[in-house]
Amino acid sequence: MSRIGRMPIAVPAGVTVDIAENNHVTVKGPKGTLERTLAAEMEIKLEDSVITVVRPNDVKKMKSLHGLTRTLIHNMIVGVTDGYSKVLEINGVGYRAAKAGKKLTLNLGYSHPVEMTDPEGIESAVDGNKITVTGIDKEKVGQYAAEIRDKRRPEPYKGKGIKYADEIIRRKVGKTGKK
Repeated sequence: MSRIGRMPIAVPAGVTVDIAENNHVTVKGPKGTLERTLAAEMEIKLEDSVITVVRPNDVKKMKSLHGLTRTLIHNMIVGVTDGYSKVLEINGVGYRAAKAGKKLTLNLGYSHPVEMTDPEGIESAVDGNKITVTGIDKEKVGQYAAEIRDKRRPEPYKGKGIKYADEIIRRKVGKTGKK
């Protein structure tokens, strides 16, 4: 039995969960609304502000969908109550970020500044050498943060580039001169 799939999901006060036909789940909360159509095979029950996910049988595909379905619903509920954020750090001489409206401008040592526009429902903020990406959809926050990081990934010799705040870069020893 899936340990994650079996766990019940508590629905906090101020959050409404709507389960329509074809497992179309709509979660409304203080920060916004999220919608998602989940696997039709799973049975999603809402009783007394507790959601449980039940799988029909023990086929391998159903086992994998069981935990996934539960986690996706839980992420939606956490998103509309607390929201999600990812923090990125810029390291390197002359590397900097600036924010103007919905446009994020990155100077990363290229011959031109890299401009990125915040996607719908996602906000980015710049504070010195830190970029904070926030939103209610965990998937979109992670994706946008990954796209920002891809503009200049951290390199292992000097550690220059854009990295996640909790990421550890494995440093390498550089060349040694001939004697």
